[in-house]
Amino acid sequence: MLNVLLLTWLLPWLRRQWQAVDRPWRAALLLGLGGRLLVGGLKGWHPIKDAAFMAGCSQLLTDQFWASPGAALQTLLGNEVHFQDLHLVYYGMSNTFFIMKLLGFLNLFSAGSTVLNGLYLALASFLGCWLLARELARTLPGTPAGAGLVAFVLWPTVLFWATGISKEAVFLGSGAGLLALVIRLFWGTEKTSALKRTAQIIGLLVLAIVYFKTRYFFAMPLLGALVGLAMLRLLQPLGVARSRWAQTLLLIGILAGGAWLAAEVSVAFRLNKLTNQTVRIYDRHLHASLNRPHFEYPDLRPTPESMLQHAPLAALNALTRPWLGESWQGPYLMGGLENLVLLALLTVAAVAGLRGQAGHLPFALGLALGIYCLALAVLLGLSTPNLGSLSRYRSGLLPFLLLLLLQNDYAAAVLTRLRLNAGPALRKPGASNPG
Repeated sequence: MLNVLLLTWLLPWLRRQWQAVDRPWRAALLLGLGGRLLVGGLKGWHPIKDAAFMAGCSQLLTDQFWASPGAALQTLLGNEVHFQDLHLVYYGMSNTFFIMKLLGFLNLFSAGSTVLNGLYLALASFLGCWLLARELARTLPGTPAGAGLVAFVLWPTVLFWATGISKEAVFLGSGAGLLALVIRLFWGTEKTSALKRTAQIIGLLVLAIVYFKTRYFFAMPLLGALVGLAMLRLLQPLGVARSRWAQTLLLIGILAGGAWLAAEVSVAFRLNKLTNQTVRIYDRHLHASLNRPHFEYPDLRPTPESMLQHAPLAALNALTRPWLGESWQGPYLMGGLENLVLLALLTVAAVAGLRGQAGHLPFALGLALGIYCLALAVLLGLSTPNLGSLSRYRSGLLPFLLLLLLQNDYAAAVLTRLRLNAGPALRKPGASNPG
């Protein structure tokens, strides 16, 4: 019955999406959704490593719910689980335990089927990405509509990694949905009722919590940037932060103040916690990668000075490794080809920026996403020397970076030739960029 209710909502929604877009977007809808469901189902058919562990423990959480709802509620609200032969104790913000709880809830729909759970999470990831692509096309008509579609719906490695029973699927889906709601709230021009606006704010808060719980170190840069962006949008009608320099300084100041406040509220957000956690994860990945393609930082230390010194190289590694030819094994070869395309897009975007053709994305939004991409690239590059793991983890970064790189006039021209830009139902005639 739960699945019937899900399909009762899903099928009419898909029909509305199909009717609202033109033919190229319909093809993207089929490819994006179908590809994610296929990969998610296959991953769920034979889950391995983390997915298998989380799926197995989640079934015990569901069994605990049926056997003792009170104990299950304690597990849901706490950091420990004690049931049958399972005794696990996690630290306060364990993303693994959070995903186990989420899967335990999904088991009520799937009766414990890992295939169905993989399909559910694939669908959730797609919904967030598709809604963001639609919102960008509808709300920011001065920008290339196809940029969000390519970055979040069609990009192959994003489609492959951020789906199925994985933290990446939940992380990207919630992050994309969160950004879609932020854009609708602060750039949308359609009048909405108070009830609908309240529902959007509640949805935004729920997605922010899920996004934070999934990978809180990686989520903090985007959450901080979006809070700063919201404050900018609220201050601008008062005549504050009109120029780009003022917006940049104010956003950096808000982020610095937010980081200081977070560190005062909880030790989990203090700088020494970040540096020690980063080096600990780096050491663990490095130890497991000695016979696999990887990179190293021999002088890396858990100090702010060492992190800052290694930050440029770390960001470069996150965006360019593996290099083409670094390894001829299939996954690394595909990663090298992807990075070659990414370097080409970076070069084109840089040239377009120097020529004043960087595009028409609202400056404050582009600045917030740029800060997020840079911060996450540094964190990934410092903590993940294993090239295979790096390709998987950066699926939460790559679509946001691609969205920025595809804003320039040269990329927009290519997207127009591919008929991915302005579908008749996506944009209103005569609309202008509200940024």
